[in-house]
Amino acid sequence: MARTSTAKVRKEDDAPAVPRRNGQPRVLSRGDLRLLVLALIGEQPRHGYELIQHISGLFMQAYTPSAGTMYPLLASFEQAGWVASEEEDGRRVFRITAAGEFELKVQRTQVRLAQRRAFDRAREITKASLPPPLAAALREFKQALVRHHGRWSEGEAEAVAAQLARASALLNGALGDGPYPVTPTEPD
Repeated sequence: MARTSTAKVRKEDDAPAVPRRNGQPRVLSRGDLRLLVLALIGEQPRHGYELIQHISGLFMQAYTPSAGTMYPLLASFEQAGWVASEEEDGRRVFRITAAGEFELKVQRTQVRLAQRRAFDRAREITKASLPPPLAAALREFKQALVRHHGRWSEGEAEAVAAQLARASALLNGALGDGPYPVTPTEPD
C-alpha cells in the first residue's frame, strides 16, 4: 500500500546545505573524519587522544569525536595497512605507512574537499553560536567595510586595525579587568 504524505515534496534545490542525521545537522559529511584523521597522521605521527583534541579544536570544541569513534577508525587504518602503531611513553603513536601515503595521494582531492567542508562547517558553527549583539555588530562592520571600500584616508586603516586588535585582546583575556590600553594609532 502506498504511503501518502501531506508534506511538501522537497526539490533538490531546497535540500539543506548541511548534511543531517536524525534531523540534526551533522558536523562532518560521511567519510570526512576518516580523511581528516589520515591526513593528520600523514602530517606527523600522532596518538589517538591528540587526534581527538585536534579535531575538537578545529570545531572550537563544538564537536569532539568520541574515543569510541576514533580508536575503531585507527584500528581499521592499521588493518588496511595505512598506519602502524608503536608504544611511546605509555601511548600508542600512529605513523603513516607507504600504503597510507599512497592512499592519501590517491584521495588528495577528497582530502582537500573534506578539509574545506570541515573549515566551512566550523565557521558556520562559530557564527551560529555568536551572541546576538556581537553578530549584529559584525554584520554592521562588514557592511561598513563594503561601503568604505577604496576610500581610506591616511591613518584610518591603522586606527581601525588597532580597534580590532583591542577587541581581539579583550576576547583573548589579555586586557584583564582594567581600562583598555591606548595605542599610539588611536585618535585622542
